[in-house]
Amino acid sequence: MKSFLYALYQLTRFPLPPLSFDERACGRSTMYFPAAGLFLGVVLAFLVWVVNFIFPVQVQSAILVVGMVVLTGGIHLDGFMDSIDGLLSGRPGERKLEIMRDSRVGAFGVIGVVCLLLLKYNLFLVIPVKTLLKLLPVVPALSRWCMTLAITFFPYARQEGLGKVFVYYTGTKELFWSTAVAAVVTGAFLGLQGIWLMVSGGFLTYLLGRKITSELGGLTGDIYGLINELLEVFLFVAAYPLFVTAIASK
Repeated sequence: MKSFLYALYQLTRFPLPPLSFDERACGRSTMYFPAAGLFLGVVLAFLVWVVNFIFPVQVQSAILVVGMVVLTGGIHLDGFMDSIDGLLSGRPGERKLEIMRDSRVGAFGVIGVVCLLLLKYNLFLVIPVKTLLKLLPVVPALSRWCMTLAITFFPYARQEGLGKVFVYYTGTKELFWSTAVAAVVTGAFLGLQGIWLMVSGGFLTYLLGRKITSELGGLTGDIYGLINELLEVFLFVAAYPLFVTAIASK
């Protein structure tokens, strides 16, 4: 239970009871990352369901984008922007890590986040509400599961940082339970077709992790945020031909 609360602390900004720091419980919270994503997704789905009765789809899409930022505190977007600044700088690995550590956002980060949010907005705009209500609990769960995959299979690039705690305490058991939760959530909401999303998301995470590790010598907390954001967009894009185009053709 303590590790689950840590997962919510790390991945969301929901009001939670005070929790004293426990390194082991925090590090093992990766097994609950998909559960935290599911919780977030259910809240977002409820938000869409309510807003749909009041506002047109354009406003609904904007509110959903803002809701995703507010309910996560923008923590993943911050990591995304820092990562884009470093990875696209064209500098050597150590210099890229220094750029990512800088709290100031550069041009690449700003351009990247504008493109990312624009993609999310337009995806939410074209996906029917009934389909979106099914996808919203699943996509955040899978993107957080992909973070667990990255933490498990790739080294940490820095000598210090909270991300190193996750790498140290995440092993086979944490990965197993994280994968089990992600698979159950995906199957429950999307059926067998949803497993394709899970497999393709895992494969993309592997490719990203391998590419970035070759440049930086490992991953960082910012990179975990980058992976989450990219996977969210990828999963919504990948779901479109499966659950939207298929429905329209009937």
